[in-house]
Amino acid sequence: MLKRTMKAINDYIRSTDRVLWLLTVIAVAYGLVLIASQQRVGGPDFLKTQIAAVCAGFAGAVVLSLIDYRLIAALWWLAAAVSFALTLSVFFIGIRVGGTDDVGWIRLPGGMTFQPSELTKLCFILTFSKHLAVSEEKGRLKSFLGVSALFLHAMLPVVMIHFQGDDGAALVFVFMFMIMSFSAGVQLRYFVLAILGLAAAVPLVWLKILNIDQKNRLTALFSSDDEVFRSYGYQQYQGRISIASGGVCGKGLFHGPRVAREVVPYQENDFIFTVAGEELGYIGCLCIVLIFALMLLRLICTASKVNDPLGRNICMGCFALIGTQVMINLGMVLGLIPVIGITLPFFSSGGTSVFCLCLSSGLIQSVKRYRENTLEIRFKRTVASGGR
Repeated sequence: MLKRTMKAINDYIRSTDRVLWLLTVIAVAYGLVLIASQQRVGGPDFLKTQIAAVCAGFAGAVVLSLIDYRLIAALWWLAAAVSFALTLSVFFIGIRVGGTDDVGWIRLPGGMTFQPSELTKLCFILTFSKHLAVSEEKGRLKSFLGVSALFLHAMLPVVMIHFQGDDGAALVFVFMFMIMSFSAGVQLRYFVLAILGLAAAVPLVWLKILNIDQKNRLTALFSSDDEVFRSYGYQQYQGRISIASGGVCGKGLFHGPRVAREVVPYQENDFIFTVAGEELGYIGCLCIVLIFALMLLRLICTASKVNDPLGRNICMGCFALIGTQVMINLGMVLGLIPVIGITLPFFSSGGTSVFCLCLSSGLIQSVKRYRENTLEIRFKRTVASGGR
């Protein structure tokens, strides 16, 4: 029995992307160490919550990897219904948690909180991948009506999450839509039209959508007055000082004085990169960037080897999700863009976020395990249709 079990485990591991598993585990473990260092001074037990979410996430990822991704995507209607219901529920029972200015969470039994927008990202990857695959199969990717349908599909979660006040998450959906559509073959002229439309809407956004605080955060980035940046970008200002203070090798893990004094507000979350910068220095920051670079490269390689549009779209959706959040988060921390509440994937504390990201890894593993069957399935369909 033991031999049979070990053989089954070995066969499973050999059928998955071991490099991607390893990179995911390294990223999660690195993040747990940084969170442990940040909360050594006391406060809420973020580490305990993170560990529980990671364990649940990896368990869910293994389960997803054992199911053919085509069967998972066939339940797109269920994913759409669940994500819509959860997102809608925020308008009625949503709460605001510490360190945020949007009502984007719901309270669960036992005092735990859940952020529906994180699960909606994963559901969007499934539903939009299916939509793109069907559109490609029916030749709709080059038609205006077909692309318009894709646009409306993507704008539904964007608009709903915007009205919750979480414009950071809404921006992630926009980038996911654009990257997935472009990789699926939507023609460049539609992106040019979209960019021109966005450019024309800038005055409207500035006058009618952005509030005073958001405007001040944005203008502070372009001010030569350091006092202005410190006033309207205090978290970013202190974060940059923390990163710079680490030098090349850092102050030492669990020995960062600014981390101990919690100088950077809520650094266990969006600004976890500053903990690495202060305590592990340039080398620690470079390791984080390298982990993500290898992870994203792996996702692209997997996508390039998938023979059907659905699997390729899922891979590119996960690539867009992780890549967009990494770029936005690092841009926030380094003071290149305003703070908009985007976590660093796998590193930042946040049970819902790391749980859903682990599930996305399971989806990729499913694509890796079952992609070899695609050519065989297509061949059987061709034979059944008489070669048509």
